[in-house]
Amino acid sequence: MKRPKVAFFDFACCEGCQLQVANLGEALFDILGVIDVVEFREVMSEKWDKELDMAIVEGSITDSHAEKRIRQIRERSTALIAYGSCATIGGVNGMKNNFDLDDIRRYVYGSDYTFFPTEKTRALHQVVAVDYFIHGCPVYPPEFVAVIKAALQEISYCVPDYPVCVECKLNENVCMYDRGVSCLGPVTKAGCNSWCINNGNICYGCRGMPSNPNEPGTRAVLEKYHIPLDFIVNKMNMYNSCRESGPK
Repeated sequence: MKRPKVAFFDFACCEGCQLQVANLGEALFDILGVIDVVEFREVMSEKWDKELDMAIVEGSITDSHAEKRIRQIRERSTALIAYGSCATIGGVNGMKNNFDLDDIRRYVYGSDYTFFPTEKTRALHQVVAVDYFIHGCPVYPPEFVAVIKAALQEISYCVPDYPVCVECKLNENVCMYDRGVSCLGPVTKAGCNSWCINNGNICYGCRGMPSNPNEPGTRAVLEKYHIPLDFIVNKMNMYNSCRESGPK
């Protein structure tokens, strides 16, 4: 049986999600046993294959060259998977959307900023059609494996559309707010098994918001702990500044 051709690509990102995949351990060997990885710059020498069964793409689109390249990848691929926050919701790169682009370019490149064109940050689905989404910064390994299995079987994968707090309760974690620390779990999409909170950290909102966030419940929590709404909105901007841009 011919194994499907799979390629990994990256755009504007830290490549942390690729490292997460490279460090999957035994689960990676199980995946590699049923696919033919033809491109993966992080772990193998560059090579190029015209037709792909699956493109797994990390990073956001931040300039015209990236837009042209992602459209070419989409044309080559039967299925396209966006993985990692930069690819699925724009990620931390989206923070520049809150500022004038020329000001951002001057800040980063100084007097030579005109040599470095840039555009508003966009998630992959705001440029091309995306078949599967794997949220997170970095991606949650069990979810990555589950989505790849679904894609290989050509069946849908439904990302949970309820807040991280649900998973947190199921894992019997003490609420971060009860510990005197603010957390974005009430307004962040689940699917990570409350990974960060399980390990003593807070939720930073890296999976994006549910389609119908519980605003009254969140406001009640903030009022109970005397936390200004603007403080939480500002924290959400770190990962969620691309929401206003619609798909093309």
